[in-house]
Amino acid sequence: MAAPTARNNTLLPAVLAVLFIIAAVSWLSFAPPGLLGKADALGYAVCHRIEERSFMIGGRPLPLCARCTGIFLGALFGMLYQLPQGRRAQFPSLRFSLVLGLFVLVFAVDGVNSFLKFIPGFPGLYEPSNPLRLFTGLGVGVTVAVVLYPLFNQTVWVRAADLPAIRSWRQLGGLVLLAALLAALVLSGIPALLYPLALLSGGTVLLLLGMCYTVLWIIITRSENTYERLAQLWPAAAAGFTVALLQVLTVDALRLHLTGTWGGLPMP
Repeated sequence: MAAPTARNNTLLPAVLAVLFIIAAVSWLSFAPPGLLGKADALGYAVCHRIEERSFMIGGRPLPLCARCTGIFLGALFGMLYQLPQGRRAQFPSLRFSLVLGLFVLVFAVDGVNSFLKFIPGFPGLYEPSNPLRLFTGLGVGVTVAVVLYPLFNQTVWVRAADLPAIRSWRQLGGLVLLAALLAALVLSGIPALLYPLALLSGGTVLLLLGMCYTVLWIIITRSENTYERLAQLWPAAAAGFTVALLQVLTVDALRLHLTGTWGGLPMP
Protein backbone atom coordinates (compact mmCIF):
# COMPACT_ATOMS: atom_id res chain seq x y z
CA MET A 1 0.00 0.00 0.00
CA ALA A 2 2.94 2.34 0.55
CA ALA A 3 3.86 2.56 -3.15
CA PRO A 4 0.45 3.87 -4.37
CA THR A 5 0.39 6.42 -1.54
CA ALA A 6 3.84 7.69 -2.45
CA ARG A 7 2.87 7.77 -6.10
CA ASN A 8 -0.28 9.74 -5.31
CA ASN A 9 1.67 12.16 -3.14
CA THR A 10 4.01 12.80 -6.06
CA LEU A 11 1.29 12.99 -8.70
CA LEU A 12 -1.06 15.45 -6.98
CA PRO A 13 1.37 18.41 -6.88
CA ALA A 14 2.19 17.85 -10.55
CA VAL A 15 -1.50 17.78 -11.47
CA LEU A 16 -2.13 20.95 -9.47
CA ALA A 17 0.79 22.70 -11.17
CA VAL A 18 -0.50 21.75 -14.63
CA LEU A 19 -4.02 22.92 -13.78
CA PHE A 20 -2.66 26.23 -12.53
CA ILE A 21 -0.67 26.75 -15.74
CA ILE A 22 -3.74 25.95 -17.86
CA ALA A 23 -5.90 28.37 -15.87
CA ALA A 24 -3.25 31.10 -16.02
CA VAL A 25 -2.68 30.75 -19.77
CA SER A 26 -6.43 30.68 -20.42
CA TRP A 27 -7.03 33.87 -18.47
CA LEU A 28 -3.99 35.66 -19.89
CA SER A 29 -5.15 34.79 -23.41
CA PHE A 30 -8.69 36.00 -22.73
CA ALA A 31 -7.88 39.25 -20.90
CA PRO A 32 -7.17 42.48 -22.83
CA PRO A 33 -3.58 42.97 -23.98
CA GLY A 34 -0.91 44.74 -21.96
CA LEU A 35 -0.22 44.96 -18.24
CA LEU A 36 -2.90 47.58 -17.71
CA GLY A 37 -5.36 45.46 -19.66
CA LYS A 38 -4.67 42.50 -17.35
CA ALA A 39 -5.08 44.73 -14.29
CA ASP A 40 -8.38 46.02 -15.72
CA ALA A 41 -9.58 42.44 -16.24
CA LEU A 42 -8.87 41.61 -12.58
CA GLY A 43 -10.83 44.63 -11.44
CA TYR A 44 -13.56 43.77 -13.96
CA ALA A 45 -14.24 40.54 -12.05
CA VAL A 46 -15.10 42.21 -8.73
CA CYS A 47 -15.95 45.88 -9.34
CA HIS A 48 -18.53 47.88 -11.32
CA ARG A 49 -15.69 50.14 -12.56
CA ILE A 50 -18.06 53.05 -13.17
CA GLU A 51 -15.76 55.67 -14.67
CA GLU A 52 -17.35 58.58 -12.80
CA ARG A 53 -16.63 56.80 -9.53
CA SER A 54 -13.03 55.93 -10.39
CA PHE A 55 -9.82 57.92 -10.16
CA MET A 56 -8.18 58.98 -13.41
CA ILE A 57 -4.39 58.89 -13.59
CA GLY A 58 -2.52 59.68 -16.76
CA GLY A 59 -5.80 60.05 -18.65
CA ARG A 60 -7.21 56.60 -17.84
CA PRO A 61 -9.20 55.15 -14.93
CA LEU A 62 -7.62 52.80 -12.41
CA PRO A 63 -8.72 49.15 -12.67
CA LEU A 64 -11.02 49.53 -9.68
CA CYS A 65 -13.47 52.20 -8.58
CA ALA A 66 -12.43 54.63 -5.84
CA ARG A 67 -13.92 52.50 -3.05
CA CYS A 68 -12.50 49.20 -4.30
CA THR A 69 -9.11 50.83 -4.92
CA GLY A 70 -9.05 51.71 -1.23
CA ILE A 71 -10.16 48.23 -0.16
CA PHE A 72 -7.57 46.30 -2.14
CA LEU A 73 -4.64 48.67 -1.63
CA GLY A 74 -5.47 48.85 2.08
CA ALA A 75 -5.63 45.06 2.34
CA LEU A 76 -2.34 44.57 0.50
CA PHE A 77 -0.32 47.09 2.47
CA GLY A 78 -2.09 46.14 5.68
CA MET A 79 -0.75 42.61 5.32
CA LEU A 80 2.70 43.86 4.34
CA TYR A 81 2.63 46.02 7.47
CA GLN A 82 2.09 42.91 9.59
CA LEU A 83 4.78 40.75 7.97
CA PRO A 84 7.67 42.03 10.14
CA GLN A 85 5.69 40.91 13.20
CA GLY A 86 6.15 37.28 12.13
CA ARG A 87 3.51 34.56 11.99
CA ARG A 88 1.19 36.04 14.54
CA ALA A 89 -2.11 34.21 14.56
CA GLN A 90 -4.45 36.03 16.92
CA PHE A 91 -7.04 38.67 16.11
CA PRO A 92 -6.82 42.14 17.72
CA SER A 93 -8.19 42.62 21.22
CA LEU A 94 -11.65 44.09 21.77
CA ARG A 95 -10.53 47.71 22.03
CA PHE A 96 -8.74 47.60 18.68
CA SER A 97 -11.52 45.53 17.11
CA LEU A 98 -14.00 48.26 18.04
CA VAL A 99 -11.94 50.82 16.13
CA LEU A 100 -11.75 48.52 13.12
CA GLY A 101 -15.48 47.89 13.43
CA LEU A 102 -16.00 51.66 13.29
CA PHE A 103 -14.09 51.71 9.99
CA VAL A 104 -16.52 49.11 8.63
CA LEU A 105 -19.55 51.03 9.91
CA VAL A 106 -18.40 54.27 8.26
CA PHE A 107 -17.80 52.31 5.05
CA ALA A 108 -21.31 50.86 5.18
CA VAL A 109 -22.94 54.24 5.78
CA ASP A 110 -21.02 55.85 2.92
CA GLY A 111 -21.79 52.90 0.63
CA VAL A 112 -25.51 53.07 1.35
CA ASN A 113 -25.49 56.85 0.86
CA SER A 114 -23.77 56.47 -2.51
CA PHE A 115 -26.26 53.80 -3.57
CA LEU A 116 -29.20 56.02 -2.62
CA LYS A 117 -27.97 58.61 -5.12
CA PHE A 118 -29.03 56.20 -7.86
CA ILE A 119 -32.67 56.75 -6.82
CA PRO A 120 -34.10 59.69 -8.79
CA GLY A 121 -35.17 62.53 -6.54
CA PHE A 122 -33.67 61.05 -3.38
CA PRO A 123 -31.24 63.55 -1.83
CA GLY A 124 -29.21 61.10 0.22
CA LEU A 125 -27.60 61.86 3.58
CA TYR A 126 -24.80 63.95 2.05
CA GLU A 127 -23.04 64.47 -1.26
CA PRO A 128 -20.74 61.48 -1.91
CA SER A 129 -17.29 61.94 -3.40
CA ASN A 130 -14.48 59.77 -4.71
CA PRO A 131 -12.00 60.87 -2.00
CA LEU A 132 -14.51 59.83 0.67
CA ARG A 133 -15.07 56.51 -1.08
CA LEU A 134 -11.30 56.00 -1.14
CA PHE A 135 -10.86 56.77 2.57
CA THR A 136 -13.70 54.49 3.67
CA GLY A 137 -12.44 51.75 1.35
CA LEU A 138 -8.97 52.00 2.89
CA GLY A 139 -10.51 51.59 6.35
CA VAL A 140 -12.18 48.35 5.31
CA GLY A 141 -9.05 47.23 3.47
CA VAL A 142 -6.81 47.44 6.54
CA THR A 143 -9.54 45.69 8.54
CA VAL A 144 -9.57 42.84 6.03
CA ALA A 145 -5.79 42.59 6.37
CA VAL A 146 -5.94 42.44 10.18
CA VAL A 147 -8.45 39.57 9.92
CA LEU A 148 -7.07 37.62 6.96
CA TYR A 149 -3.40 37.66 7.97
CA PRO A 150 -3.85 35.93 11.37
CA LEU A 151 -6.51 33.62 9.91
CA PHE A 152 -4.01 32.46 7.31
CA ASN A 153 -1.29 31.96 9.91
CA GLN A 154 -3.46 30.02 12.35
CA THR A 155 -4.64 27.72 9.58
CA VAL A 156 -1.36 27.04 7.79
CA TRP A 157 1.65 26.92 10.07
CA VAL A 158 2.76 24.27 12.53
CA ARG A 159 4.15 26.94 14.80
CA ALA A 160 2.39 30.29 14.73
CA ALA A 161 2.85 32.95 17.37
CA ASP A 162 -0.02 33.16 19.86
CA LEU A 163 -0.04 36.95 19.58
CA PRO A 164 -2.02 39.53 17.62
CA ALA A 165 -0.07 41.38 14.93
CA ILE A 166 -1.78 44.61 16.05
CA ARG A 167 -1.54 44.89 19.83
CA SER A 168 -0.78 48.54 20.59
CA TRP A 169 -2.19 51.94 19.74
CA ARG A 170 1.13 52.77 18.16
CA GLN A 171 0.84 49.85 15.73
CA LEU A 172 -2.75 50.74 14.91
CA GLY A 173 -1.72 54.34 14.41
CA GLY A 174 1.00 53.19 12.03
CA LEU A 175 -1.61 51.28 10.06
CA VAL A 176 -3.83 54.36 9.83
CA LEU A 177 -0.83 56.49 8.78
CA LEU A 178 -0.03 53.96 6.06
CA ALA A 179 -3.61 54.20 4.78
CA ALA A 180 -3.32 57.99 4.74
CA LEU A 181 -0.11 57.80 2.70
CA LEU A 182 -1.80 55.47 0.21
CA ALA A 183 -4.68 57.92 -0.10
CA ALA A 184 -2.24 60.74 -0.76
CA LEU A 185 -0.57 58.75 -3.54
CA VAL A 186 -3.87 57.99 -5.25
CA LEU A 187 -5.17 61.54 -4.86
CA SER A 188 -1.94 63.03 -6.20
CA GLY A 189 -2.81 61.87 -9.71
CA ILE A 190 0.90 61.69 -10.64
CA PRO A 191 1.05 59.94 -14.05
CA ALA A 192 4.13 57.93 -13.05
CA LEU A 193 2.01 56.20 -10.37
CA LEU A 194 -0.46 54.77 -12.91
CA TYR A 195 1.28 51.45 -13.46
CA PRO A 196 2.27 50.82 -9.80
CA LEU A 197 -1.20 51.65 -8.46
CA ALA A 198 -3.01 49.79 -11.25
CA LEU A 199 -0.91 46.64 -10.98
CA LEU A 200 -0.91 46.58 -7.17
CA SER A 201 -4.64 47.18 -6.79
CA GLY A 202 -5.62 44.81 -9.59
CA GLY A 203 -3.11 42.18 -8.54
CA THR A 204 -4.42 42.20 -4.98
CA VAL A 205 -7.77 40.96 -6.29
CA LEU A 206 -6.05 37.74 -7.33
CA LEU A 207 -3.91 37.65 -4.19
CA LEU A 208 -6.85 37.85 -1.79
CA LEU A 209 -8.93 35.33 -3.72
CA GLY A 210 -5.95 32.99 -3.98
CA MET A 211 -5.20 33.23 -0.25
CA CYS A 212 -8.81 32.50 0.69
CA TYR A 213 -9.04 29.50 -1.64
CA THR A 214 -5.65 28.24 -0.43
CA VAL A 215 -6.93 28.29 3.16
CA LEU A 216 -10.12 26.55 2.02
CA TRP A 217 -8.11 23.85 0.21
CA ILE A 218 -6.03 23.25 3.35
CA ILE A 219 -9.20 22.87 5.42
CA ILE A 220 -10.84 20.54 2.88
CA THR A 221 -7.76 18.31 2.72
CA ARG A 222 -7.46 18.37 6.53
CA SER A 223 -3.88 19.56 6.40
CA GLU A 224 -4.21 22.46 8.83
CA ASN A 225 -1.13 23.37 10.85
CA THR A 226 1.17 21.01 8.95
CA TYR A 227 3.37 23.50 7.10
CA GLU A 228 6.71 24.68 8.43
CA ARG A 229 8.15 26.55 5.44
CA LEU A 230 6.69 28.61 2.64
CA ALA A 231 8.13 26.25 0.01
CA GLN A 232 5.95 23.43 1.34
CA LEU A 233 2.83 25.47 0.68
CA TRP A 234 3.04 25.64 -3.11
CA PRO A 235 0.73 22.67 -3.95
CA ALA A 236 -2.05 24.14 -1.78
CA ALA A 237 -1.33 27.58 -3.22
CA ALA A 238 -1.46 26.16 -6.76
CA ALA A 239 -4.90 24.74 -6.01
CA GLY A 240 -6.11 27.97 -4.40
CA PHE A 241 -4.85 30.27 -7.12
CA THR A 242 -6.17 27.96 -9.84
CA VAL A 243 -9.68 28.30 -8.42
CA ALA A 244 -9.16 32.06 -8.07
CA LEU A 245 -8.11 32.37 -11.72
CA LEU A 246 -11.05 30.26 -12.87
CA GLN A 247 -13.43 32.45 -10.88
CA VAL A 248 -11.96 35.61 -12.42
CA LEU A 249 -12.07 34.08 -15.91
CA THR A 250 -15.68 32.94 -15.47
CA VAL A 251 -16.90 36.30 -14.19
CA ASP A 252 -14.94 38.18 -16.86
CA ALA A 253 -16.38 36.02 -19.63
CA LEU A 254 -19.94 36.23 -18.33
CA ARG A 255 -19.81 39.98 -17.83
CA LEU A 256 -18.24 40.58 -21.24
CA HIS A 257 -20.94 38.41 -22.83
CA LEU A 258 -23.70 40.38 -21.08
CA THR A 259 -22.30 43.89 -21.57
CA GLY A 260 -20.19 43.57 -24.72
CA THR A 261 -17.49 45.81 -23.32
CA TRP A 262 -14.46 45.67 -21.01
CA GLY A 263 -15.36 49.14 -19.77
CA GLY A 264 -17.14 50.02 -16.58
CA LEU A 265 -20.88 49.93 -16.11
CA PRO A 266 -22.69 53.10 -17.21
CA MET A 267 -24.19 55.42 -14.61
CA PRO A 268 -27.95 54.89 -14.31
